[in-house]
Amino acid sequence: MLSYAALFLSAFMAASILPMQSEAVLVGLLVAGQKPIAYLLIIATVGNVLGAVVNWVLGRALRRFEGRSWFPASHAQIQHAQRWYMRYGRWSLLGSWLPIVGDPITVVAGALRERFWPFVILVTVAKAGRYIVLVAMTAPWL
Repeated sequence: MLSYAALFLSAFMAASILPMQSEAVLVGLLVAGQKPIAYLLIIATVGNVLGAVVNWVLGRALRRFEGRSWFPASHAQIQHAQRWYMRYGRWSLLGSWLPIVGDPITVVAGALRERFWPFVILVTVAKAGRYIVLVAMTAPWL
């Protein structure tokens, strides 16, 4: 049970700006023989999607503070992110699994008022897909 909690927390935190590697935790549990694999996939996906939902909420809430001296993004950076998101739209959320750019995409989606359920569906597809591929790549060594 502790290993499931560790996987959930690592997946949740990996969706934030914190440097966390949920993939390493998942592979470690797979190699250690943790079963059933479907539970590991579900736990990792739920944790990572909930972390992305926190980003979406932060994006919605933080936007009102734009322009303040402590705000973490400049006006130019915000404009660039808006143009990029408007160009690719909600389908860019399928890239939410990507390192470095994936988490900011979820924040921008919140800031630009992306609807919640399309956000959750696309992010879930992206993040579950990443974990499924990772399990498939690890399976030959199990």
